[in-house]
Amino acid sequence: MSTQNVPDLETFIGGVRKRNPGEKEFHQAVQEVAADIIPFIADKPKYQEWEVLRRMAEPDRIVMFRVCWEDDNKNIRVNRGYRVQNNNAIGPYKGGIRFHPSVTLSVLKFLAFEQTFKNSLTGLPMGGGKGGSDFNPKGKSDSEVMRFCQSFMTELHRHIGEDTDVPAGDIGVGAREIGYMFGQYKRLTNSFVGVLTGKGMEFGGSLIRTEATGYGTVYFMEDMLKVRKDSFEGKTCLVSGSGNVATHAVEKINQLGGKVVTLSDSSGYIYDKEGIDADKLEYVKELKTVRRGRIEEYAKEFGCEFHAGKRPWDVPCDLAFPCATQNEVTKADAEILVKNGCQGISEGANMPTELAGIDVFKEAKIMYAPSKAANAGGVAVSGLEMSQNSARISWKEEELQQLLRNIMKDIHDNSAEYGRESEDYVNYVKGANVAGFVKVADAMLAYGVI
Repeated sequence: MSTQNVPDLETFIGGVRKRNPGEKEFHQAVQEVAADIIPFIADKPKYQEWEVLRRMAEPDRIVMFRVCWEDDNKNIRVNRGYRVQNNNAIGPYKGGIRFHPSVTLSVLKFLAFEQTFKNSLTGLPMGGGKGGSDFNPKGKSDSEVMRFCQSFMTELHRHIGEDTDVPAGDIGVGAREIGYMFGQYKRLTNSFVGVLTGKGMEFGGSLIRTEATGYGTVYFMEDMLKVRKDSFEGKTCLVSGSGNVATHAVEKINQLGGKVVTLSDSSGYIYDKEGIDADKLEYVKELKTVRRGRIEEYAKEFGCEFHAGKRPWDVPCDLAFPCATQNEVTKADAEILVKNGCQGISEGANMPTELAGIDVFKEAKIMYAPSKAANAGGVAVSGLEMSQNSARISWKEEELQQLLRNIMKDIHDNSAEYGRESEDYVNYVKGANVAGFVKVADAMLAYGVI
């Protein structure tokens, strides 16, 4: 095999854009990783000769299919379903299913690519994948959601399995949707196996899975603070979103002595300068999971500010936790956060900061934990659920809490090892990218060219 020169970043990304036209989210995800990996492999011929990075940026397999279902008014509806199986070098494909109108092939390819590195960082044997549909569960009856999920799984079941590809939940896919899909899989295959994670406790689910992503995001920040001999005590924190990840991030921040003053949804954000305490947080959970209301109702209930159509990043803070969706933090938002004295960011959502915003954080040399490292707690506990399903056992909550905490510390420490650039600064983006890459790349080398 001949040695080739390492391409410069623009040449490499130019090739990705040419092969994947119009897929801006995917381009962004690959560029963010390649910017660190290309310099890292410059003096490592084995990765160059075997085109490992280029192979990682090409999914193993993409499945697209039609999903037909009938609504309550007897109208036939048609949506599109996807499963992107990006890389299974270190284990079965693993990653969520997203139901949202914004779902496109580009979005799922970026998520599957990012998931490959995230799963590698956990230390668990899981490859990277992602799937979903442009179906919108909001405003649909339970019967409509059930019929859609059953139709979706009728096709998807051909492509997944407990040793092949193990999906989980994501935006728009919670316990209800997982239950409907798992039931249909069981019905079609006549088997009861751990083919989905995020299941109910009654049929193979794991304790603390609901809390894991939000808790893990906060744990990563706690570890970054410890490096600087600091803590959450007395810190003012911004959290975006108001779903599962956001609310459990708030819960853990409160437990560690911080004060959260914002939450948001697609309608805007609330600013509660007194802090979102445990009682107020319970109100948010009930508002969002039971009544499916808007965050503006919180402002009316507790007499605080509501800013319609805006994101919370202009509020002065010590720490920020983007937990809503991709690209919610722009370059301008990042500049405002830094100007207002923000000391650190830990990402609970997937790729919530634009590339230009990441550059702002790096230049300011503040603590910045990218999503592939900071929000890996969710998939880590999903991996532990897979282990419990395979062994037909259930671990106690205390055991799982400790395992989650240990995994997040290992992710932090490995990222810090590869990302330390000086005595005073750790580039966690570089560290996470390189640490995640090395494990997958070495496995790919072991297999040869396949």
